[in-house]
Amino acid sequence: MTKLSILDLSPITEGSTAATALANSLDLARHAESLGYHRYWVAEHHNMPGIASAATAVVIGHIAAGTEIIRVGAGGIMLPNHAPLVVAEQFGTLEALHPGRIDLGLGRAPGTDGITSQALRRTLHSDPNQFPRDVAELRGYLQAPQAGQQVKAVPGQGTEVPLYILGSSLFGAQVAAHFGLPFAFASHFASGDLMPAIEIYRQQFTPSAQLSEPYVILGYQLCAADTEEEASLLHTSALQSFLNLRSGKPGPLPPPRAGYQASLAQQERAILSQITQCSAVGDRAQVGEAITLFAERTGADELIMTANIFDHTARMHAYTLAMEACFP
Repeated sequence: MTKLSILDLSPITEGSTAATALANSLDLARHAESLGYHRYWVAEHHNMPGIASAATAVVIGHIAAGTEIIRVGAGGIMLPNHAPLVVAEQFGTLEALHPGRIDLGLGRAPGTDGITSQALRRTLHSDPNQFPRDVAELRGYLQAPQAGQQVKAVPGQGTEVPLYILGSSLFGAQVAAHFGLPFAFASHFASGDLMPAIEIYRQQFTPSAQLSEPYVILGYQLCAADTEEEASLLHTSALQSFLNLRSGKPGPLPPPRAGYQASLAQQERAILSQITQCSAVGDRAQVGEAITLFAERTGADELIMTANIFDHTARMHAYTLAMEACFP
């Protein structure tokens, strides 16, 4: 059976604050743990008025400290923004505090715009194309130190914090296959290369000490409610947010808007097709059927679902309905 997990963007809703968003994230993580979700990931984004998880390792510590058994991690850390040693120390510290529960997903995108990338790094000399080299360096810091190794991650060395490669392209699939790591494809917002990426990953996979067989995690949009009509209305918050981002105007998560989809131009509908192809919107039965069909079509080992719903109670209920539908 395909495992179900949660990707939380810690949404800051219109009229609310980052403090409320982070409190809601912990509340949702506890709820997810009680429902039996497998893992709970937060993502690194910067200069985004609607996302509160920029300091990703700090948020992971906050959530892990407030839960007991659910795996908690990054989906992901954008490695070009950081020195591998610093990431190893941060996640080595998290592993020391919460042993056996920490995941480290790695991406090569900046998670922001070019100007903010420069503010993060102070230089753009770091090359995203050197991502495989950075992954290898980071993994080395998390393994047992080698004889003569001068630079060590403390905490970090010997922790073997599990790594995951994130991507939305064939390149990410090749990197994950080369290192023998689980592959998490961002199909929740970029579904174009989904099936070719899965095929390449499985064909080229080389077993590693961490993983003996390919393991595919797929991002998935979720909006479940008691009725199809309510779910369609709630989903307009995510649709508005995605279009705002694609038009260069990111902002807080907007409230639902009746009649929103009918008001869209053809070009806007085409943009939204990037997220609607890998999504489940509807009541419990509809969501359960959509998730099952998607899992069967892709052969995914795990779906990591994100529900960008304005009302926190409704967001929690959506995850309840999805779990009840898939594991009655």
